[in-house]
Amino acid sequence: MDIPRIFNITESAHRIHNPFTPEKFAVLGAALRLKTGTKILDLGCGSGEMLCTWARDYGITGTGVDMSSVFSKQAELRAEELGVAGKVKFIHGDAAGYVSDEKVGVAACVGATWIAGGVAGTAKLLERSLRKGGIILIGEPYWRQIPPTEEVAKGCLAHSISDFLILPKLVASFANLGYDVVEMVLADQDGWDRYEAAKWLTMRRWLEENPNDELAKDVRAQLTSEPERYASYTREYLGWGVFAIMPR
Repeated sequence: MDIPRIFNITESAHRIHNPFTPEKFAVLGAALRLKTGTKILDLGCGSGEMLCTWARDYGITGTGVDMSSVFSKQAELRAEELGVAGKVKFIHGDAAGYVSDEKVGVAACVGATWIAGGVAGTAKLLERSLRKGGIILIGEPYWRQIPPTEEVAKGCLAHSISDFLILPKLVASFANLGYDVVEMVLADQDGWDRYEAAKWLTMRRWLEENPNDELAKDVRAQLTSEPERYASYTREYLGWGVFAIMPR
């Protein structure tokens, strides 16, 4: 079980696999008023940066689940590096359908709502692990401005304009699902740059070291096209944020 190898290659140097920065995760942790000993479940945890830094800074404990063997190993190494290996654990496995054995104070899926078919299904999945009074975290894209054409939407790697909502409608959608929105922290274009542009140097270095790999042509194609595509489309049209919600 693993994610497609191309993602393990292009994001192998990432600590954060979404447009958030370490500073944004610190803001989010403070905004949630995390208390020492709070239990957190993070589905699609990537390389574990949120859990590891919050364990260091706020004394939380937690479990992360991710399909990438590369990212799961990186999460374990990060926990050791920050001295929190005894507070957080990471499971290499499928986060889809994962429910914690013990109820948690925060249940999160920060950028992988595909695990349950979208925002609604992911919120319901996370709620199954949530203690009474707990908080759900959903990381999700939204349109900073509605693309003028379907072609522009596809340039943002969406299938169509209907894939995402503008921010007010995304916020309203949580209420329609029966949740109160109690906090939000939004990524900015600098965060997008660090997520997307950081892939380009990784790809270039990988190509230099692996010129005969079976994926070399695919990585070369991405490195050739991605900078212009990103600057033309994603950076201008697509936003991203983490939304804290609580069941009504």
